[in-house]
Amino acid sequence: MPTSPAASTRRRTRRRLRNAAVALLSTAALGASLLSPAAANAQTPPDEIDKSDNIDLVANLPKPEGFDVSNSDLAFTGDHVIVGNYNGFVIHDVSDPEAPEISSAVLCEGGQGDVSVSGDLLYYSVEYPQVNEECGSGESTAEDPDAFEGIRIFDISDKTSPEYIAAVPTDCGSHTNTLLQGEDSDYIYVSSYAPSERFPNCRPPHDKISIIEVPKDDPTSAAVVSQPVLFPEGGNHDQDNLLRPTEGCHDITVFPAKDIAAGACMGEGVLMDISDPLNPVVTETVRDDNFAFWHSATFTNDAKAVIFTDELGGGGAATCNEETGPELGADAIYTLKGRKNPELTFASYFKIDRHQSDTENCVAHNGSLIPVPGKDYFVQSWYQGGVSIIDFNNPREPREIGYFDRGPVSETELVRGGTWSAYYYNGYVYSSERTRGFDVLRLDDRRLRGAERVTFDEFNPQNQPQYRGR
Repeated sequence: MPTSPAASTRRRTRRRLRNAAVALLSTAALGASLLSPAAANAQTPPDEIDKSDNIDLVANLPKPEGFDVSNSDLAFTGDHVIVGNYNGFVIHDVSDPEAPEISSAVLCEGGQGDVSVSGDLLYYSVEYPQVNEECGSGESTAEDPDAFEGIRIFDISDKTSPEYIAAVPTDCGSHTNTLLQGEDSDYIYVSSYAPSERFPNCRPPHDKISIIEVPKDDPTSAAVVSQPVLFPEGGNHDQDNLLRPTEGCHDITVFPAKDIAAGACMGEGVLMDISDPLNPVVTETVRDDNFAFWHSATFTNDAKAVIFTDELGGGGAATCNEETGPELGADAIYTLKGRKNPELTFASYFKIDRHQSDTENCVAHNGSLIPVPGKDYFVQSWYQGGVSIIDFNNPREPREIGYFDRGPVSETELVRGGTWSAYYYNGYVYSSERTRGFDVLRLDDRRLRGAERVTFDEFNPQNQPQYRGR
């Protein structure tokens, strides 16, 4: 979700963060607050639901105490699902997916809360300036040269008691992070944006990303090792309807099996050559007058197509309606042609046609492939448009084949809510609901049953594996 750097906006957001965690902010240096299991596993019933016959909600865990700000992205390791939150993260035990339990809830505020996991390490994005690296140090301002923004690193070898072990500052903080795993080191592509001449650590043009190297045998020595400029010519700044111009990228999805990446970079979508992980090179760029904010990207399993999303309205507007139409705030599907430096060719748009009310923020957001060998199915979040199952085997004629949709958070005013991310993992769909917590969904559709033969030990949706059925 785009976040303005304006001081007034950040102050309002930080007040919400502070009020949510005021009783739990006294922590030691590089320490984090852990909630008790009883507080973490409190139950409340879900709201009224509309859905297709081939999808069912089998579990819901509300957000634990202290996490009443927005949930964000997800990462998966073994029998655990990690849910990012603007106040920290929550680790869920899904060894029984239909009876999940919270293993730990770590309060360590900083905003955005994008997460990636690598073995026993968790990488967590901090976008709102903090006084220092400590959890609970309190809010600062982007005008403060000593404020901390960037990546926090946790040791999660004990899922019931994560340990905060390191922090790496990055220019403009970290809105999202993407993991690229090497033999001896992890590389984290840090995407951030919204520079200003007022911000000493976030100055324009900021047409770059930061790359952090984390040595696997010494993660506490993690550091920024490269800051490649992706847009030396400045990117797309001239399109009239852009929410933000190109400033680095909003999010990047890597496809290590083919040494390529797709970047959603506010003003444009890009392909990158990542054969040299410290020096990604943009090889192809596309722009679209219908797109206001290139938000995220997902490859097909054969990397012959990519889905880009447009987060029209920054995720805070009611855009799934007849007035907005079927092409704004949609997915755009592009095919890739050519073996070396493939070209992107537009195939179609997809947008849910289940019109939502004027009090429901709704727009294309995060999703992943459903790993049916040889087929192209996609599960995707649409905020208060719910979870959508999309068949795009014909990239020119995508269609929805299933959905799960709650009623509005409020029927009288627009209150931001809905599902931020929905991803398929080892037989179930897991959804990070901004207001209602953690959802587990089960699919019952013969077209999707082949996915049950595909299992992973670890899954970061922005580090896209190439799967094979078993």
